[in-house]
Amino acid sequence: MQRGAAQAGPVGEGRDEGRGAGRDEGRDGSWEHTFFDAPAARPDPTPTLGDVADTQPEVEVRRSARRRRTVAWRREGEKVVVQIPASMSRAEERRWVDEALRRLERADTRRRPGRRAGDADLAARADRLARAHLDPIAPGGAWPRPVSVRWTKPMRTRWASCTPTDGTIRMSERLRDVPGWVLDHVLVHELVHLREPHHGPAFRAAEAAYPRSERAIGYLEGLAAGAGLPITDTDDPDGPDVESDVDPDEDPGS
Repeated sequence: MQRGAAQAGPVGEGRDEGRGAGRDEGRDGSWEHTFFDAPAARPDPTPTLGDVADTQPEVEVRRSARRRRTVAWRREGEKVVVQIPASMSRAEERRWVDEALRRLERADTRRRPGRRAGDADLAARADRLARAHLDPIAPGGAWPRPVSVRWTKPMRTRWASCTPTDGTIRMSERLRDVPGWVLDHVLVHELVHLREPHHGPAFRAAEAAYPRSERAIGYLEGLAAGAGLPITDTDDPDGPDVESDVDPDEDPGS
């Protein structure tokens, strides 16, 4: 992942140091700070709907005697790695870990991959998610793949739909403006329906293979409540399947 060194600014009075000095934080929220004082604890000034969920990523703190005045963080898979000087106190460590998680969350929330994604991009994203999260738990190591994944006009009562009999997945245009990890949850949810038609225990166990599902569900619940949408789950497995471009749940005002 991209990482740059940056002046601590409002969280310290450090000086620029090392390669890439003066650059903004990486697109993925990774960062390296020169510091003198730990950042003061403060709430995120731009909270997101994702904050309604309590789940936090796994954090690994790596202390280094060679690291004197810098703190850095990045994602390694689903884990956040925070690198700090060996001499840092536990209280300073906790504050820097909180700062790292806050910045990474803000970077995740800013990214909206759905805005420019076409149907082919959705299909490719679904395949990557299936390989990463569902193939490892599938009998024989291969989860069923959809025949097609496409955007569809906004639906009143669901974010997406799947027809297991013909292997098609439809994603509401409303999802174009959600963070990438929320879009990924919905795709995984619909991919699970290719093997598990209903929302039973087997379905929920497979859905949980995507580690940010619980957080994404909280985000979508908050989004639906804020917009006054009657959506209580990602889809309605007991409702009518969408067999054509005319969706029975399509919002006529959209």
